[in-house]
Amino acid sequence: MQAKLLLILAAAVAPTLVHAQARAPARPAAAAPKSIGTFDDWQGATHQEAGQLVCYAFTRASASTPALPGRGDVVLTVTQRTGGRDAVAISAGFAYAASAEVQVGVGDTNLAFYTANRSAFARDGKASVAAFEKGRTAIARSPGPRVPTVSDTFSLRGFSAAYAAINRACPAK
Repeated sequence: MQAKLLLILAAAVAPTLVHAQARAPARPAAAAPKSIGTFDDWQGATHQEAGQLVCYAFTRASASTPALPGRGDVVLTVTQRTGGRDAVAISAGFAYAASAEVQVGVGDTNLAFYTANRSAFARDGKASVAAFEKGRTAIARSPGPRVPTVSDTFSLRGFSAAYAAINRACPAK
């Protein structure tokens, strides 16, 4: 089950390169993910992508309302790459409408995310990470596929330890 989730997440973090890959030549498939640990409600993992190590921490939504039949996994991910730090994404489990916006609340902090297909991306990853380190839960609110609003709650218990682990595995250069 964990290996399946790691493969799903490897696919989920790939959209963060959507713009760069649009012009890039075809590359070999990414290597299978490798777990670097479980940290309360978060997990850390790595995989190779175009010869570069990619490290990411992730958690699944602890609650989602309303329940949507056929919805895929809902996952919050923070990714570290050599060429980009603190890429924060949500895999929604459904395709967002064009130009949809997602708002993520962490305590009194509100974070803006933009969308592309089935993922939402933090406009400011560094601010998102700072909020996650101080918060207990992150609540994402977005337009749903057949309902006005979908709300997904993510536990932040273990985030700081998972974040530290991915930074050790993929240190900034």
